[in-house]
Amino acid sequence: MAEVILGLNAGSSSLKFAAFEPGGTDDLSLVAKGQIEGIGTRPRLIARDHNGEPVADERFGAGDVPGHRQAMATLTAWLRTRYVGTRLRAIGHRVAHGGPELAAPMLVDDGLLQRLESYVPLAPLHQPHNLAAIHAVRQQLPDLPQVACFDTAFHRGHSDVVDHFALPDSFYREGVRRYGFHGLSYEYVARALPSVAPEIASGRVVVAHLGSGASMCAIRGGRSVDSTMSFTALDGLPMGTRCGAVDPGVLLYLIAQKGFDAGRLERLLYKESGLLGLSGESNDVRDLLASTSPTAKLALDYFVRCIGRELGALSATLQGLDGLVFTAGIGENSAEMRARICRQAGWLGLRLDEEANLAGGPRISTPGSRVSGWVIPTDEEKMIAAHTLAVLRDRMTAGPSAAQQTTG
Repeated sequence: MAEVILGLNAGSSSLKFAAFEPGGTDDLSLVAKGQIEGIGTRPRLIARDHNGEPVADERFGAGDVPGHRQAMATLTAWLRTRYVGTRLRAIGHRVAHGGPELAAPMLVDDGLLQRLESYVPLAPLHQPHNLAAIHAVRQQLPDLPQVACFDTAFHRGHSDVVDHFALPDSFYREGVRRYGFHGLSYEYVARALPSVAPEIASGRVVVAHLGSGASMCAIRGGRSVDSTMSFTALDGLPMGTRCGAVDPGVLLYLIAQKGFDAGRLERLLYKESGLLGLSGESNDVRDLLASTSPTAKLALDYFVRCIGRELGALSATLQGLDGLVFTAGIGENSAEMRARICRQAGWLGLRLDEEANLAGGPRISTPGSRVSGWVIPTDEEKMIAAHTLAVLRDRMTAGPSAAQQTTG
């Protein structure tokens, strides 16, 4: 009977998943990958197999899948039907925030869940939904091992000077510090560098994770040394609907002069700003590229400008730059945005190969470019599954083997 490990990435209305069959070592073979989208509104299960061929496209009524508990039941029922005899060995979850201490994936128990709940204010857009998926699995399969994989963990090795704000040190001791996010994505790319771009794998690299959420990470020798996101996933680059870096005085002004309370500020900064706020049209780069309006142009120009500014800052932190890597939705799929960013980075010695960029890479810089450019698709679900397998194997060497549950 085949065993699978499930990697989950739960959002507010979606449940991304990937099922992997572990090999004899640390190898993971993809079985199926997809998502349940439109939870609570227009639920739809979409999945593809290891060859990228469609294996599911099912629609449900809103009442059939109103929340994460029903989404998990739908997913496990589909796995049981599609892959008869498959046994679910464990589930790994993306958890946005692991706080100041949690620097490695951990087996979920009551104590860990309590700690993770306390970090909800630090990641209000993501953490509640990540934890909702964990609770849903506990209700359905209470004995199934679950592993929490933290998006902040990859950045926990930063120096004190990088992690501090210029605030009284008492705040730092309470946890007000720079954390960084998208760590699972950056860790996957860092692990892929030796095989995809060996000439820069041990050097000074900036990875640009550009999607609806966007950030950049400075990596030296495969380890994070700095990141554009900090205390929350609001800082740094402008994003689809999030503001990115903003003068704190603006927030004081909105409170004092406009009467904004915490809830109104949160809605503005997380859901009404970024590319959507600047353009007044859309949070989707594809829509903005197709638009002829001056506000759409402003939003894209601002996005590129901020990426260029942060690239310069991170290169200074690294004391030079050997490679720039694009990943995530925009980074992997928009040749136009990559070209704009690379042209702006010409001063660093990056020379774009136009044809290679249009082809999607992996290398998109010319052979003689002093700084090389790359496109490396990320796979956060595979990174989650790899961490989950490692935790299970560590647990087996330390004591009784992990409990197993069938998908039914």
